Amino acid sequence: MNRSLKRVVVTGIGALTPLGNTVPAYWDGLVNGVSGADFIKQFDVTKFKTKFACELKDFNPENYFERKEARKLDRFSQIALVAAAEAVKHSGIDAPGINPDRVGVIWASGIGGMITFIQEMKNFNEGDGTPRFNPFFIPKMILDIASGHISMKYGFRGPNFATVSACASSTNAIIDGFNYIRLGMADAFVCGGSEAVVTEAGIGGFNAMKALSERNDDPKTASRPFDKDRDGFVLGEGGCALILEEYEHALARGANIIAEVAGGGMSADAYHLTAPHPEGLGAFNVMKNALADAGMKPEDIDYINVHGTSTPLVDISETAAIQRVFGEHAYNVNISSTKSMTGHLLGAAGAIEAVATILAMVNDTVPPTINHFTDDPEFDPRLNFTFHKAQKRVIRAALSNTFGFGGHNASVIFKKYEK
Repeated sequence: MNRSLKRVVVTGIGALTPLGNTVPAYWDGLVNGVSGADFIKQFDVTKFKTKFACELKDFNPENYFERKEARKLDRFSQIALVAAAEAVKHSGIDAPGINPDRVGVIWASGIGGMITFIQEMKNFNEGDGTPRFNPFFIPKMILDIASGHISMKYGFRGPNFATVSACASSTNAIIDGFNYIRLGMADAFVCGGSEAVVTEAGIGGFNAMKALSERNDDPKTASRPFDKDRDGFVLGEGGCALILEEYEHALARGANIIAEVAGGGMSADAYHLTAPHPEGLGAFNVMKNALADAGMKPEDIDYINVHGTSTPLVDISETAAIQRVFGEHAYNVNISSTKSMTGHLLGAAGAIEAVATILAMVNDTVPPTINHFTDDPEFDPRLNFTFHKAQKRVIRAALSNTFGFGGHNASVIFKKYEK
């Protein structure tokens, strides 16, 4: 069957992040170079190697849900519903006259209901061995439940599922929604991701892998992408939502169009469980694939929101891939890692960074890479990492990279909306 591909635009965004609990608050934190890192408050960190993370601030579920309802939701689902609510309200996609059969939900998480799983196992181990489990244990824990809750809240009956590809998960959710819409299989999607794994198992597990920074003497400067003394990522929690919509559908209802989705790419390293390909092959392929899908040249990109985890190997391989893809134009592009401020939100990283990328383009302002103290000779000094402070520039199109354990890579390109 021949299909003419439809244009896909962004008509709403929502955010619940370590820098702020709404989109305006999130952007204010980003553009001002605020660190979301601090000592962990959700559990006793005395015996842990890493004692800090980028937690949500002043997030009380009972401000958003009835107490009985909140107890049926894992924290990652609570975050999903709050972020989605802001995006839906922003877009008006639940207005009368919208066909709910043509609106879907694709929501991502790398791990899902870890808090619920830990609590149920604690309860069981502290008991007498009798299997007394909460009847909501499984529904609270499973990865797809957040997308289910969003669809049930708004009555959206279009395609509904979860994507999981480690730290690329929510970029994959955005790309899937983009593809369904441009193929004419839906009018709109709520896409995004949420993660809530600042837990004993989350911190302990990543510590065991030696993936986390252990800079306990100065948590706010611990996330140091591209710095010579970077020693690992800072775990974050939160989520973001995007409303993707078919262009003509958005025009017909008078929606406020924020940006356009230009294209997406995916690839695999096929190399190692946790380490990136040493030559950045997967990162190279995914950016090339995204550009080809968008029908763009490297020279069309003004800003790259990099994966930039602050781990020794990932930062090097991603930068090498950027230089290979963009050639001399790499020196004209602004690069920044917003993980320097938000920490690494795992499966929600793609969503939170997609929203940051869109906001950068809307405001013609590149958010900074903070916490740079010592140049690393591994990086070409001609590259513009947007260190220290936000930079004003016209951003016509921007690319957001996400790479996950297992070698999963996904990149999405947004461009300024033009009629």
